Amino acid sequence: MNSIRKIIVLFLALLLCNALHSYAESYGDYQGAIYLQNYDGDTIRFDLPKYPPIAGDDIRVRVNGIDTPEIKGNCEKEIYNAQQTQQMVADILKDAEQIVLMNMEKGKYFEVAADVIVDGKNLAGMLLDRFPAGLDFFFMLVRHGSVYLR
Repeated sequence: MNSIRKIIVLFLALLLCNALHSYAESYGDYQGAIYLQNYDGDTIRFDLPKYPPIAGDDIRVRVNGIDTPEIKGNCEKEIYNAQQTQQMVADILKDAEQIVLMNMEKGKYFEVAADVIVDGKNLAGMLLDRFPAGLDFFFMLVRHGSVYLR
C-alpha cells in the first residue's frame, strides 16, 4: 500500500512539473517589433525596443507554422525558391505599419519562435495564400498538423 502511495505522489509531482514547464515556455505577445532583415522566409531579425538591449536588440525569430526553402539548400531549385521567398517576406515586412509577435516561445534552436502578425495579417497565412498547394516552385510544411503542401 505504501508503494502505491509513493507512485501516486510521484505521478502528481511529475504532472505538476509538466504543467509548470508548459506555462514557463509561453512568453506572451509583443507589439511594435521593428523589422531589421530576414535570412530566409521563416527566419527574421527584429528589434524589440520595449525590452532591454540585451534581450531586445537584433533578436532572431522563427515564424511559427511554416518551414520555407533553405538559402543553403540541397539543390539549385531550392536555393532559387528560398531567394524568392526571402525577397517576398522582405517586401511584406519593410512596408509594414505594425508588426506583432504573438505566442512567443523558445524555438528548437534556442531562438524566439512566434506568430508574426503584419498589419493584422498572419505572415504564415500570407505566404500560404500567395503560394497555394500545387505550385511546383514553392513548398512548405505546415508544422501544426504536419500537412505537406507542394
